[in-house]
Amino acid sequence: MGTQLLFCWLGATDLKAASGADDVGLGPVAQAVSTSTYDEIVLLDNWEKEGVKTYLSWLKGKTASKITIKKVRLSGPTNFGEIYQAATEIISEKMAEYGKDASLVYHLSPGTPAMAAVWILLAKTRYPAELIESSKEHGVRKASVPFDISADFIPSLFRKPDLTLERLASGLPAAAPEFKDIIFRSDVMKQVVLKARLISPRSIPVLIEGESGTGKELFARAIHDASPRKDNPFVAINCGAIPPELVESELFGHEKGAFTGATSARVGHFEAADQGTIFLDEIGELPKEMQVKLLRIVQEGEVKRIGSTKAKKVNIRIIAATNRNLIDEVSAGLFREDLFYRLAVAVIKLPPLRERAGDISLLIDHFMEQINKESAEDPGYKHKKLSASAMNLMLQHSWPGNVRELQNTLTRAAVWSVEKTIDEKDIREALLPIMASGKSKDLILNQPLDDGIDLPEIMKTVAVHYLKRGLLETRGNKTRAAEILGLPSYQTLTNWLKKYGLE
Repeated sequence: MGTQLLFCWLGATDLKAASGADDVGLGPVAQAVSTSTYDEIVLLDNWEKEGVKTYLSWLKGKTASKITIKKVRLSGPTNFGEIYQAATEIISEKMAEYGKDASLVYHLSPGTPAMAAVWILLAKTRYPAELIESSKEHGVRKASVPFDISADFIPSLFRKPDLTLERLASGLPAAAPEFKDIIFRSDVMKQVVLKARLISPRSIPVLIEGESGTGKELFARAIHDASPRKDNPFVAINCGAIPPELVESELFGHEKGAFTGATSARVGHFEAADQGTIFLDEIGELPKEMQVKLLRIVQEGEVKRIGSTKAKKVNIRIIAATNRNLIDEVSAGLFREDLFYRLAVAVIKLPPLRERAGDISLLIDHFMEQINKESAEDPGYKHKKLSASAMNLMLQHSWPGNVRELQNTLTRAAVWSVEKTIDEKDIREALLPIMASGKSKDLILNQPLDDGIDLPEIMKTVAVHYLKRGLLETRGNKTRAAEILGLPSYQTLTNWLKKYGLE
């Protein structure tokens, strides 16, 4: 039999039992551990009482099992979100320690009903486990819960009270229909959307930073739609897609005869966006000579067409976006410092999909619904759904292309799969290979040796990079991480983590 772990909250009845109260007997926890042996008993403790130490000493006299106390801070014993977060973090930690083959047992009786509800949800979804309950009258017995609950609904259910309080505290309206197309439930995205909503009514410039495919234009449109400018133009420009010789004409317009081929006057994008919002995507690609002209518009609020001697006043909100680190670009002399500080009044950093815990499954459901709806009229199309193994593979993928890559992968899989169910093989075929950056490769492999190199530091850089990715993709499962990293055992991985300060 594999390792068996018991998880339970420390309840008020347990503390009373240790104090010698006659009306409670041994209490739920002591009842459970005195009838079964576990490799480790993990007690979640949210009490601010000295009696916990006394209880621990008392409980050790009832069992030979290892006992671990995990201190948990809750704002209240019925806060579902905090209870869920604490329980998942502690279970994940123990799963990483013991491996995926460990058997889990959750004790429902100690603690509040909210705590018991979370154990049931976890047992039926994210961390399958045996459920037990106990009472003074009936002793310890297995708890039968004859239904499954999808984990996809858990975080949003738990966080509703928190979201309500946050909304009231910030003075925001109850609904934000302008942000409805941004699909999320993770804490990190909740904070990003909150910031975006707070700055939407203002006309200050916004700089949106994030990797390719994180949804920068989607955020820009939502900010515009939630602003007083919503009924005026939203003009989106990809600065990296305009040929250098046409940038000025495209952005600022030109008069008839201003240059060869200018057979008529042309309104530039900035004029077209007057009274509205202009979105400058990939602002880091803008040539430096154009950065000077853009600075004038930001400072003076006026634009001059090529071939004209008169400047025209414009009232525009500028939202810029980049997948680069503009501060680094400024340091390297590739981007004007004065323009950077003009644009970066409000900065929103969009997290990559791999850091949006809980959002991937929600996005998968959204995109599958969208694909099925859009393809319903196509000849011979079958309504598609994902198998459990296909979903699991997608949840473990690192998604370097972020939300855009996720959507495209699902579209390819839906088109290529013959059956109604998209299986793991279909997803593997639809996934694009992850290509290493040539620049990064050169930094590792082709450094000059004239002045010497720091080989241990280079080795550390590579090791830390892949150790972090291995743990991320396996959700902290050290046994699985060791396998995909080519290490011989869980213990070898642990040694590497300690060596590089990651344990």
